[in-house]
Amino acid sequence: MTVVTRFAPSPTGFLHIGGARTALFNWLYARRQGGKFLLRIEDTDRARSTQAAVDAILDGLSWLGLEWDGEAVSQFERSPRHAEVAHHLLAEGKAYYCYATPEELEAMRAEQKAKGLPMRYDGRWRDRDPSQAPEGIKPVVRLKAPQEGETVLRDRVQGEVRVQNAQLDDMVLLRGDGTPTYMLAVVVDDQDMKVTTVIRGDDHLTNTFRQLQLYQAMGWTPPEFAHIPLIHGPDGAKLSKRHGALGVDAYRDMGYLPEALRNYLLRLGWAHGDNELISTEQAIEWFNLEGIGRSPSRFDFAKLNNLNAHYMRQADDDRLVGLALPRIETKLGKSLSDAQKDLLKRAMPGLKARAQTVVELADGAAFYVSDRPLAYDEKAKSQLDANGRAALDALKKAIEALPDWTAEAVEGEARRVAEQRGEKLGKVAQPLRAALTGSTVSPPIFEVAVLLGRAEAIARIADALGTP
Repeated sequence: MTVVTRFAPSPTGFLHIGGARTALFNWLYARRQGGKFLLRIEDTDRARSTQAAVDAILDGLSWLGLEWDGEAVSQFERSPRHAEVAHHLLAEGKAYYCYATPEELEAMRAEQKAKGLPMRYDGRWRDRDPSQAPEGIKPVVRLKAPQEGETVLRDRVQGEVRVQNAQLDDMVLLRGDGTPTYMLAVVVDDQDMKVTTVIRGDDHLTNTFRQLQLYQAMGWTPPEFAHIPLIHGPDGAKLSKRHGALGVDAYRDMGYLPEALRNYLLRLGWAHGDNELISTEQAIEWFNLEGIGRSPSRFDFAKLNNLNAHYMRQADDDRLVGLALPRIETKLGKSLSDAQKDLLKRAMPGLKARAQTVVELADGAAFYVSDRPLAYDEKAKSQLDANGRAALDALKKAIEALPDWTAEAVEGEARRVAEQRGEKLGKVAQPLRAALTGSTVSPPIFEVAVLLGRAEAIARIADALGTP
């Protein structure tokens, strides 16, 4: 049997981080089993579904590298098929028309609430003759669900879960206007798409029992289910925007790499021993449903940043230049020349070792290609006091005539100047850092001087000294 999983988001907003993890688990399971990973857009809520949201979902999945098999399926376009199944159940006596008005249903719920009873449909039209139907009411179609016994779910994550059928009411399959409900559509779609494994959040657990009754009514074999715990914030509360419940596009904008985000989401609720750094190839080889825990996982930006820093150091320099370039050009308000792009590539080994995100990388790299004179931050200005400028002046004279422009040679002259002045190396190196970068934080400053080149480095020192 070919394993088939699916990711089925509603296009009412961005691809949020919880949905991205669900998609990742489905993708990994399908790839591990040599099966198929399908994408279905559950767009039956026409009032809230937008094409922009569909595009955001497709873009987010593509950026994460979670390619799906075949074309994405629109649930709305399959509405006639959903209605066909409902009418089949009507013909079999396994569903019925309900003519209860909205006012009747509201009164029914109010009475149940007043008596402290669970609020659910009381079956008032379950066995009534449709000839008793009032005029002008467009009926809904309800499933004639079993009222005795229990429905049992053997979940791959949650274990065996049982619900008494008396606790479940007759769910609506078709609305009064003939459109199918989500509960009907999802079952029909999973059946027709030959889905074998449904991996989704445990907030769908209650829905599953109702859907199992629909599978039973149709005589279909249900897929296996794996309901994964939700993601919580660091404080243990339900994940919200303040915790990081943002769209995948926001994480891209914040400078995270897709491979780092995949690794992080994988470890949110799934484990393989003590392994924290797991490549995509390893994840496909190792992923199984048994590794998913039953407790909610907690989102932690510090862990994500550490993981991203690791993947930044591993990333190709040309790729990082391409990612950082638009941010640098926006920051500086200019387009970079080919020579400046080449400088960034040569500087990348030192830059990426210090950055946790592409945003930090771009911020840290901008000084290399900034126009003179540089803008100095406050700490840099403090290094360019009278004593700092005197050290810089001595260093400038020493390095202008260096026969070889190497990091070792520049550092050697800086040490000699510091020794002559009776100071530690930092008293020369820090003013040099301020002059060359405009900051007191940078890659190793003697390497920076060499990458900038003799002429540019001397010119920046001259700017700091206030001399031509």
